Amino acid sequence: MQYVIYGIASFFFLYGIILLAEGFYTTSEVKVLHGEFKTSACGQCISAMFVFLTYMLGVAWLGVFGFSAVPVFMFYNIWSTCEVIKSPQTNGTANVEQICVDIRQYGIIPWNALLGKIYGSALGNICNTNEFYMSYILFIVACAGAGATVIALLIYLMAITYNYAVLKFKSREDCCTKF
Repeated sequence: MQYVIYGIASFFFLYGIILLAEGFYTTSEVKVLHGEFKTSACGQCISAMFVFLTYMLGVAWLGVFGFSAVPVFMFYNIWSTCEVIKSPQTNGTANVEQICVDIRQYGIIPWNALLGKIYGSALGNICNTNEFYMSYILFIVACAGAGATVIALLIYLMAITYNYAVLKFKSREDCCTKF
């Protein structure tokens, strides 16, 4: 799993560099450098391919963002239960052993599983570990990173679609008579 994450990260790094270069060459800077809009069918095809590929990656990362929100929600609920265990007298709970977390409600394990409920002091032991809080923070960072990736892909998709439309329009022979 670690190598999969490294592979995805390096793919998006390279894809970002390619998108940066492609976006630079399809903007109005081309007109400033070359004096006019001249685009080939290959250039339009490459721009259309990047629009399609970025759209597909945006949809995929929207799914990643949705799935990364589930552990954040789950850990937030467990964290709030841990806060009740830390101060039971202020929350009106007399017996800490009555407080429980049922992991089965999150769909991780089936409902007919015998294990899945954590009560009182066992839950308190889990709440007092550094790994619990570190995993909570890492899940939040992963969710935020997936959200930022979706936003970046959507912004790029809007810009590259606009650039593609301008290049397509400017490459027509009768583009000046359409205004």
